[in-house]
Amino acid sequence: MSQTAAGPGVRWIPEGWLEVFQPQAPVLELVARGSVLYVCILVLLRVMPRRTGGELATMDLIFVVLIADAAAQALGDYSSVADAVVLVVTLMVWNYLVNALSFRYAFIETLVSSPPLQVVRDGRILWRNMRREFITEEELMGHLRAQGFDDVADVKAAYVESEGAITAVGRQSGKA
Repeated sequence: MSQTAAGPGVRWIPEGWLEVFQPQAPVLELVARGSVLYVCILVLLRVMPRRTGGELATMDLIFVVLIADAAAQALGDYSSVADAVVLVVTLMVWNYLVNALSFRYAFIETLVSSPPLQVVRDGRILWRNMRREFITEEELMGHLRAQGFDDVADVKAAYVESEGAITAVGRQSGKA
C-alpha cells in the first residue's frame, strides 16, 4: 500500500469544479437577505450611541462588517463563490445608493447619520449630553488633550460627531 506525500484522502481538485461557482441559494433570496441585513444594522446602529462605531461612519462600519461576513461565508462554510459575489454586490449597491441619496437629499442624511452633539459649551461640560453618549469626563479630557487643550475652560465648544469622534474649538481663534 503506497500513500502519496500529502497523505491519504487529500484531494487537490474538486470533482465538480463548476459547483464552486454555481449559486446554491436562489439569487433573489440572497439579495433579500443582504438588503434586510444592511437596513436592519443601519437602523440599529443609528439608535446606538455615536461612539459605538468608533471612528468609522455608520454606513462604512455596516459595509465593512457585512462584506467581511459575506466573504467569510464563501470561504469558511464551503458555500458557492457565486452566493458570496451576489451578497457582496448587493451590499455594494445598497452602500452606493445610501451614500448617493444622502448626498443628494438632506432628509436621507438625517435618517442615516446623527447630527453633532455638543458636550462642551463656553468652557462648561454638558453632563446630560455626556450621559446620553456614555462619555466619561476622563474620556472627554483625553480627546481634548489630544487636540491641545489642557483645561475644559479653554474650549469654546466640543462636539461628538456622527462617526463618534470628539472635535473641539478653542476660545481663542489660534487654538484647534
